[in-house]
Amino acid sequence: MSMIETVSDVENSFLSRREITCNFQGLGGKLKRKEAIEMITKEFNLSNKTVIAINMKNQTGRPNVTGMFYVYENEELAKKQVNPTIFERLERQAKKDAEEKAAEAAPAEEKAAPAEEKAAEAAPAEEKAAEAAPAEEKAAEAAPAEEEEKE
Repeated sequence: MSMIETVSDVENSFLSRREITCNFQGLGGKLKRKEAIEMITKEFNLSNKTVIAINMKNQTGRPNVTGMFYVYENEELAKKQVNPTIFERLERQAKKDAEEKAAEAAPAEEKAAPAEEKAAEAAPAEEKAAEAAPAEEKAAEAAPAEEEEKE
């Protein structure tokens, strides 16, 4: 049994769009608009079309969500007909998602960077120790030479 139950699927030829109303079973309070659009796109094979979530309501006393979606052939047609604030919200959400992905990627890079810095810090310490060791060896070699000269 599918989680999506189609309530109505109407082809609106006057506005050149398809209007789909669906019930999402058991997803009340958990379903986001973006996830709902992805589910509708997969369910109705709408991969190359523009799908917009117009209305999503939770049903009182039940864990169900009823959503209304408009499906357009291209985005230009959708922008002519749908309220521009909806597209502004979609753009803001896309920017926010991109920032979150960048923020998630940045800590991973920062974790790798300190490890490299520690390795870089350890390398000069080893070099300093290596430089100090020959100086100590030279001092040790010079000390027996001085003792031989004293005798």
